[in-house]
Amino acid sequence: MIRVCDLSMPLDYTEKDLREAAAKALNIPLNEIKAFSLARRSIDARKKDQVHFICAVNLSLSGEETAVLKRSRYKKAFLAPPYHYSLPNAFLPALRPIVIGTGPAGLFAGLILAQAGARPILIERGRDVERRSRDVEEFFLTGKLNPLSNVQFGEGGAGTFSDGKLNTGTKDARARKVLEEFAAAGAPEEILFQAKPHIGTDRLRTTVKNLRRTIIALGGEVRFETQMTRLQIHGGKITGVELFGKKGTEVLETSHVILAVGHSARDTFQALLNQGVVMEQKPFSVGARIEHSQKAIDRAQYGRFAGHPALGPADYKLAVHLPNGRGVYTFCMCPGGQVVAAASEEGRLVTNGMSRFARNGENANSALLVGVTPADFASDSPLAGVEYQRRLEEAAYRLGGGSYRAPAQLAGDFLKKQPTSAFGSVVPSYQPGVTPASLDQCLPPEIADAMRQGLRLMDAKLHGFAQADAVLTGVETRSSSPVRIPRTETLEAVGLQGLYPCGEGAGYAGGIVSAAVDGIRCAEAVLRPVR
Repeated sequence: MIRVCDLSMPLDYTEKDLREAAAKALNIPLNEIKAFSLARRSIDARKKDQVHFICAVNLSLSGEETAVLKRSRYKKAFLAPPYHYSLPNAFLPALRPIVIGTGPAGLFAGLILAQAGARPILIERGRDVERRSRDVEEFFLTGKLNPLSNVQFGEGGAGTFSDGKLNTGTKDARARKVLEEFAAAGAPEEILFQAKPHIGTDRLRTTVKNLRRTIIALGGEVRFETQMTRLQIHGGKITGVELFGKKGTEVLETSHVILAVGHSARDTFQALLNQGVVMEQKPFSVGARIEHSQKAIDRAQYGRFAGHPALGPADYKLAVHLPNGRGVYTFCMCPGGQVVAAASEEGRLVTNGMSRFARNGENANSALLVGVTPADFASDSPLAGVEYQRRLEEAAYRLGGGSYRAPAQLAGDFLKKQPTSAFGSVVPSYQPGVTPASLDQCLPPEIADAMRQGLRLMDAKLHGFAQADAVLTGVETRSSSPVRIPRTETLEAVGLQGLYPCGEGAGYAGGIVSAAVDGIRCAEAVLRPVR
């Protein structure tokens, strides 16, 4: 198979146009192409009057492909064997492996173990995605929080109520396995070639359910509304887990536990620390969500091509470094989406962003975040970052007036350090509702000041980003885990054989795909031959 890259195509191109462009690049007749597929497509909007696609295609030819490549002299074409994931030569543990958590890391760890015949048991404190979705909708409408079934906890993890972004910085080839499994489970086929693939929260819920069904069909088991309360350890080795669920307390014997609890399992972190599991502070980021009109973002990014049906809603990704060393950046940008209530603890308020697959909402939103480090936490405790998050979340809850109404402020007022009394052209999308306020009352001064500097600098990169009517809704604190559980070369926790800290919660991932890849790696570690 030959891959031909960097084919510049107009927005209204057809498949025939793309075939012809590939044939021209290779200097071959069109009829020599026997098989053809789109491998990757991205948008080039650097010149607003020449917005176009950049495509890569996979081709199988009737002639000898190496000879064709030599003759063509096209520098962006090469032989590309089809991707194939191979399960490791599996050692199946005598006792069924246990996976704690069913976010992307846990689900993909469970999937690989199930495909290898290891019959894993997946433990999830929250509810299945169908009931969880109802709990979340009720919270959005009424402000009535279920601490065990919300945007953070439940089947699919925090990513289930997001934009479902699948773009990743990881170069690990297993990322392709993740995309293929998502597609097989019902995600849109276009995730296999889009440069910035996304599933959307609506499609992701179905995909997660189908992954669970696959695991069960292969001999796995999934237990919902069940929480791991304690590890059983003997001689520095895992021997089992203690659980609490619908049937009360029980113990499952095992020699392998994949710990994929997510970044918000604060009580689990505390329980592990109490048992002597090595844990350390980790940098993360805090800030607020910022909302603009999606049409304004489209115009800023695509110029006269804004609204073209081939483009869809525009996104952005911005980052600046301040003179004081702080970094300010946007994160989890949700085109045509909404700001959502992401709290998981009573009396503490957290925001996040979410989009459906169609991305057809009026507003665009993203997190506007400032990096924080252990130097900001004022404590040597491994869980000092958790307490830092809690302080901000409690302040935001109070400032919003209770009932999980969020404090919100116009960007223009935020820049002037004056409270907001009414909103303008951008209507806040957060439910259960917002309270006009000054975010300086819930953010540390150094964070708020960094956000102000970042807004001004980002506006120079994306015109209108700091527009006066943009809405800031606070606070966002859960961009990544505040802790890391160190692990060895075998991916086991330091000093504890058989425990595999995994994914975002353990500090080893930063999104859906990277978490899923880490889940695969940990499953492979479990399946390696006995040392």
